[in-house]
Amino acid sequence: MNPSVTHVLITGCSTGIGRALALAFRERGCTVYATARRPEQLDALAAQGIRPLRLDVTDPASIDALRAGLAAENIPVDILVNNAGYGAMGPLSELPEDELRRQFDTNVIGLIGVSNAVIPIMRQRRSGCIVNIGSVSGVLVTPFAGAYCASKAAVHALSDAMRLELAPFGIEVMTVQPGAIRSDFGATASRGVEDRGHDASPYAPIADAIAARANASQQHSTSAEAFADRLCRAVLADRRPAQLRIGSGSTLLPALRRWIPRSLLDRLLSKRFGLDRLRR
Repeated sequence: MNPSVTHVLITGCSTGIGRALALAFRERGCTVYATARRPEQLDALAAQGIRPLRLDVTDPASIDALRAGLAAENIPVDILVNNAGYGAMGPLSELPEDELRRQFDTNVIGLIGVSNAVIPIMRQRRSGCIVNIGSVSGVLVTPFAGAYCASKAAVHALSDAMRLELAPFGIEVMTVQPGAIRSDFGATASRGVEDRGHDASPYAPIADAIAARANASQQHSTSAEAFADRLCRAVLADRRPAQLRIGSGSTLLPALRRWIPRSLLDRLLSKRFGLDRLRR
Protein backbone atom coordinates (compact mmCIF):
# COMPACT_ATOMS: atom_id res chain seq x y z
CA MET A 1 0.00 0.00 0.00
CA ASN A 2 1.49 3.31 -1.13
CA PRO A 3 1.76 5.59 1.93
CA SER A 4 1.96 8.68 -0.28
CA VAL A 5 -1.55 8.09 -1.65
CA THR A 6 -4.48 9.64 0.19
CA HIS A 7 -7.05 7.06 1.28
CA VAL A 8 -10.65 8.32 1.38
CA LEU A 9 -13.68 6.54 2.87
CA ILE A 10 -17.09 7.92 1.85
CA THR A 11 -20.50 6.83 3.13
CA GLY A 12 -23.72 6.89 1.10
CA CYS A 13 -22.27 6.56 -2.40
CA SER A 14 -25.10 4.86 -4.28
CA THR A 15 -26.36 8.13 -5.78
CA GLY A 16 -26.00 11.90 -5.82
CA ILE A 17 -23.39 13.67 -3.75
CA GLY A 18 -21.69 10.50 -2.50
CA ARG A 19 -21.22 9.11 -6.00
CA ALA A 20 -19.92 12.46 -7.28
CA LEU A 21 -17.49 12.72 -4.37
CA ALA A 22 -16.13 9.22 -4.97
CA LEU A 23 -15.41 10.07 -8.60
CA ALA A 24 -13.93 13.47 -7.78
CA PHE A 25 -11.49 12.09 -5.20
CA ARG A 26 -10.56 9.26 -7.56
CA GLU A 27 -9.85 11.73 -10.37
CA ARG A 28 -7.39 13.45 -8.03
CA GLY A 29 -5.40 10.27 -7.51
CA CYS A 30 -6.87 9.18 -4.18
CA THR A 31 -7.63 5.60 -3.25
CA VAL A 32 -11.37 5.70 -2.64
CA TYR A 33 -13.53 3.33 -0.60
CA ALA A 34 -17.19 3.95 -1.46
CA THR A 35 -19.89 2.50 0.77
CA ALA A 36 -23.58 1.76 0.39
CA ARG A 37 -26.14 -0.55 1.95
CA ARG A 38 -26.30 -2.47 -1.33
CA PRO A 39 -22.80 -2.78 -2.84
CA GLU A 40 -24.22 -3.81 -6.22
CA GLN A 41 -25.31 -0.21 -6.64
CA LEU A 42 -21.62 0.69 -6.72
CA ASP A 43 -20.71 -1.48 -9.72
CA ALA A 44 -20.23 1.56 -11.97
CA LEU A 45 -17.84 3.09 -9.44
CA ALA A 46 -15.96 -0.19 -9.05
CA ALA A 47 -15.42 -0.25 -12.81
CA GLN A 48 -13.51 3.02 -12.43
CA GLY A 49 -11.13 1.75 -9.80
CA ILE A 50 -13.13 2.68 -6.72
CA ARG A 51 -13.42 0.00 -4.08
CA PRO A 52 -17.02 -0.75 -3.02
CA LEU A 53 -17.80 -1.68 0.58
CA ARG A 54 -21.08 -2.69 2.18
CA LEU A 55 -22.13 -0.41 5.01
CA ASP A 56 -25.45 0.35 6.65
CA VAL A 57 -24.76 3.26 8.98
CA THR A 58 -27.86 2.42 11.04
CA ASP A 59 -26.63 -1.12 11.80
CA PRO A 60 -23.97 -1.41 14.54
CA ALA A 61 -23.01 -4.87 13.26
CA SER A 62 -22.35 -3.41 9.82
CA ILE A 63 -20.16 -0.69 11.33
CA ASP A 64 -18.30 -3.32 13.36
CA ALA A 65 -17.70 -5.30 10.17
CA LEU A 66 -16.31 -2.16 8.53
CA ARG A 67 -14.00 -1.56 11.49
CA ALA A 68 -12.77 -5.15 11.36
CA GLY A 69 -12.22 -4.98 7.60
CA LEU A 70 -10.20 -1.77 7.84
CA ALA A 71 -8.04 -3.30 10.57
CA ALA A 72 -7.56 -6.62 8.75
CA GLU A 73 -6.34 -4.90 5.59
CA ASN A 74 -4.45 -2.20 7.47
CA ILE A 75 -6.23 0.52 5.51
CA PRO A 76 -4.90 3.92 6.58
CA VAL A 77 -8.02 6.07 6.31
CA ASP A 78 -6.76 9.63 5.79
CA ILE A 79 -10.14 11.21 5.09
CA LEU A 80 -13.62 10.12 6.15
CA VAL A 81 -16.60 11.80 4.49
CA ASN A 82 -19.80 11.20 6.46
CA ASN A 83 -22.25 11.75 3.62
CA ALA A 84 -24.96 9.12 4.19
CA GLY A 85 -28.30 10.66 5.05
CA TYR A 86 -31.84 11.41 3.96
CA GLY A 87 -34.68 13.80 4.78
CA ALA A 88 -37.91 12.85 6.58
CA MET A 89 -40.48 15.44 5.52
CA GLY A 90 -43.93 16.33 6.80
CA PRO A 91 -45.57 17.96 9.85
CA LEU A 92 -43.87 16.87 13.05
CA SER A 93 -47.21 16.12 14.70
CA GLU A 94 -47.86 13.50 12.02
CA LEU A 95 -44.39 12.01 11.75
CA PRO A 96 -44.37 8.44 13.14
CA GLU A 97 -41.98 7.94 16.02
CA ASP A 98 -40.13 5.19 14.19
CA GLU A 99 -39.51 7.58 11.29
CA LEU A 100 -38.10 10.18 13.68
CA ARG A 101 -35.80 7.58 15.16
CA ARG A 102 -34.72 6.46 11.70
CA GLN A 103 -33.96 10.07 10.80
CA PHE A 104 -31.59 10.45 13.73
CA ASP A 105 -30.19 6.92 13.45
CA THR A 106 -29.16 7.65 9.86
CA ASN A 107 -28.07 11.28 9.97
CA VAL A 108 -26.66 11.50 13.50
CA ILE A 109 -26.06 8.21 15.33
CA GLY A 110 -24.67 6.55 12.21
CA LEU A 111 -22.30 9.45 11.63
CA ILE A 112 -20.85 9.06 15.12
CA GLY A 113 -20.65 5.29 14.77
CA VAL A 114 -18.67 5.40 11.53
CA SER A 115 -16.44 8.18 12.87
CA ASN A 116 -15.65 6.11 15.95
CA ALA A 117 -14.68 3.21 13.68
CA VAL A 118 -11.92 5.23 12.01
CA ILE A 119 -10.81 7.60 14.78
CA PRO A 120 -8.47 5.00 16.37
CA ILE A 121 -6.73 4.61 13.00
CA MET A 122 -6.27 8.36 12.66
CA ARG A 123 -5.30 8.82 16.31
CA GLN A 124 -2.58 6.19 16.05
CA ARG A 125 -1.14 7.99 13.01
CA ARG A 126 -1.85 11.41 14.57
CA SER A 127 -3.34 12.69 11.36
CA GLY A 128 -6.60 12.58 9.46
CA CYS A 129 -9.68 14.54 8.51
CA ILE A 130 -13.34 13.85 9.18
CA VAL A 131 -15.78 15.67 6.90
CA ASN A 132 -19.36 15.81 8.18
CA ILE A 133 -22.05 16.76 5.66
CA GLY A 134 -24.57 18.95 7.43
CA SER A 135 -26.97 21.34 5.71
CA VAL A 136 -28.09 24.96 5.70
CA SER A 137 -31.39 23.41 6.81
CA GLY A 138 -29.70 22.92 10.16
CA VAL A 139 -29.23 26.69 10.33
CA LEU A 140 -32.50 27.99 8.90
CA VAL A 141 -35.30 25.70 10.07
CA THR A 142 -38.36 25.47 7.83
CA PRO A 143 -41.84 24.00 8.27
CA PHE A 144 -42.43 20.37 7.25
CA ALA A 145 -38.73 19.52 7.58
CA GLY A 146 -38.39 19.70 11.36
CA ALA A 147 -36.89 16.24 11.83
CA TYR A 148 -34.38 16.70 9.03
CA CYS A 149 -33.44 20.23 10.16
CA ALA A 150 -32.97 19.02 13.74
CA SER A 151 -30.77 16.13 12.63
CA LYS A 152 -28.52 18.46 10.65
CA ALA A 153 -28.35 20.98 13.49
CA ALA A 154 -27.18 18.06 15.64
CA VAL A 155 -24.52 17.23 13.06
CA HIS A 156 -23.23 20.80 13.27
CA ALA A 157 -23.07 20.72 17.08
CA LEU A 158 -21.41 17.30 17.17
CA SER A 159 -18.88 18.42 14.57
CA ASP A 160 -17.91 21.41 16.70
CA ALA A 161 -17.35 19.15 19.71
CA MET A 162 -15.42 16.59 17.65
CA ARG A 163 -13.19 19.29 16.18
CA LEU A 164 -12.12 20.42 19.65
CA GLU A 165 -11.79 16.93 21.12
CA LEU A 166 -9.79 15.44 18.24
CA ALA A 167 -7.46 18.37 17.55
CA PRO A 168 -4.86 17.23 20.14
CA PHE A 169 -4.42 14.02 18.13
CA GLY A 170 -3.82 15.79 14.82
CA ILE A 171 -7.32 15.00 13.50
CA GLU A 172 -9.20 17.79 11.74
CA VAL A 173 -12.99 18.00 11.51
CA MET A 174 -14.71 19.94 8.74
CA THR A 175 -18.40 20.78 8.74
CA VAL A 176 -19.97 21.18 5.31
CA GLN A 177 -23.30 22.99 5.02
CA PRO A 178 -24.60 22.49 1.47
CA GLY A 179 -27.38 24.56 0.00
CA ALA A 180 -29.54 23.20 -2.84
CA ILE A 181 -27.63 20.35 -4.50
CA ARG A 182 -29.06 18.36 -7.41
CA SER A 183 -29.61 14.76 -6.31
CA ASP A 184 -32.27 12.14 -5.53
CA PHE A 185 -32.92 13.81 -2.17
CA GLY A 186 -36.16 15.46 -3.29
CA ALA A 187 -37.57 12.32 -4.91
CA THR A 188 -36.85 10.24 -1.81
CA ALA A 189 -38.35 12.85 0.51
CA SER A 190 -41.42 13.19 -1.71
CA ARG A 191 -42.11 9.46 -1.59
CA GLY A 192 -42.12 9.60 2.20
CA VAL A 193 -44.58 12.49 2.20
CA GLU A 194 -46.89 10.70 -0.25
CA ASP A 195 -46.81 7.50 1.79
CA ARG A 196 -47.87 9.33 4.95
CA GLY A 197 -50.42 11.70 3.38
CA HIS A 198 -54.12 11.31 4.17
CA ASP A 199 -57.25 13.37 3.57
CA ALA A 200 -58.11 13.56 7.28
CA SER A 201 -54.95 15.49 8.07
CA PRO A 202 -55.49 19.11 9.20
CA TYR A 203 -52.69 19.92 6.75
CA ALA A 204 -54.47 18.30 3.79
CA PRO A 205 -55.52 21.71 2.35
CA ILE A 206 -51.84 22.59 1.90
CA ALA A 207 -50.57 19.20 0.76
CA ASP A 208 -49.05 20.95 -2.25
CA ALA A 209 -46.92 23.13 0.03
CA ILE A 210 -45.67 20.10 1.96
CA ALA A 211 -44.74 18.40 -1.31
CA ALA A 212 -43.00 21.59 -2.42
CA ARG A 213 -40.86 21.57 0.74
CA ALA A 214 -39.78 18.02 0.01
CA ASN A 215 -38.51 19.18 -3.39
CA ALA A 216 -37.18 22.58 -2.30
CA SER A 217 -33.57 21.40 -2.39
CA GLN A 218 -33.87 20.74 -6.13
CA GLN A 219 -34.94 24.26 -7.09
CA HIS A 220 -32.14 26.34 -8.65
CA SER A 221 -29.80 23.62 -7.45
CA THR A 222 -26.05 23.27 -7.87
CA SER A 223 -24.91 20.08 -9.60
CA ALA A 224 -23.50 17.29 -7.45
CA GLU A 225 -20.38 17.37 -9.64
CA ALA A 226 -19.75 21.07 -8.95
CA PHE A 227 -20.32 20.47 -5.24
CA ALA A 228 -17.88 17.54 -5.23
CA ASP A 229 -15.23 19.50 -7.12
CA ARG A 230 -15.25 22.36 -4.62
CA LEU A 231 -15.34 20.09 -1.59
CA CYS A 232 -12.45 17.97 -2.87
CA ARG A 233 -10.32 21.05 -3.45
CA ALA A 234 -11.02 22.26 0.09
CA VAL A 235 -10.38 18.87 1.74
CA LEU A 236 -7.15 18.23 -0.16
CA ALA A 237 -5.78 21.75 0.40
CA ASP A 238 -2.87 22.37 2.76
CA ARG A 239 -5.14 24.41 5.02
CA ARG A 240 -8.69 23.17 5.45
CA PRO A 241 -11.56 25.39 6.58
CA ALA A 242 -13.42 24.30 9.71
CA GLN A 243 -16.72 25.13 7.97
CA LEU A 244 -17.59 25.21 4.30
CA ARG A 245 -20.81 26.29 2.61
CA ILE A 246 -21.36 25.18 -0.98
CA GLY A 247 -24.26 25.45 -3.38
CA SER A 248 -27.27 27.58 -4.15
CA GLY A 249 -28.58 29.36 -1.06
CA SER A 250 -25.76 28.15 1.17
CA THR A 251 -24.79 31.67 2.22
CA LEU A 252 -28.10 33.50 1.71
CA LEU A 253 -30.26 31.29 3.93
CA PRO A 254 -27.99 31.47 7.00
CA ALA A 255 -27.79 35.23 6.47
CA LEU A 256 -31.59 35.44 6.55
CA ARG A 257 -31.61 33.49 9.80
CA ARG A 258 -29.03 35.79 11.32
CA TRP A 259 -30.26 39.19 10.24
CA ILE A 260 -34.05 39.03 9.80
CA PRO A 261 -36.07 39.42 13.02
CA ARG A 262 -37.64 36.15 14.13
CA SER A 263 -41.22 37.43 13.93
CA LEU A 264 -40.74 38.61 10.35
CA LEU A 265 -38.95 35.41 9.35
CA ASP A 266 -41.80 33.34 10.80
CA ARG A 267 -44.31 35.27 8.71
CA LEU A 268 -42.23 34.85 5.56
CA LEU A 269 -41.83 31.10 6.08
CA SER A 270 -45.51 30.65 6.93
CA LYS A 271 -46.45 32.32 3.67
CA ARG A 272 -43.79 30.50 1.65
CA PHE A 273 -45.00 27.09 2.84
CA GLY A 274 -48.74 27.77 2.84
CA LEU A 275 -49.37 27.82 6.58
CA ASP A 276 -51.09 31.20 6.33
CA ARG A 277 -53.79 29.50 4.22
CA LEU A 278 -54.84 27.42 7.23
CA ARG A 279 -55.79 30.55 9.14
CA ARG A 280 -58.52 31.55 6.68
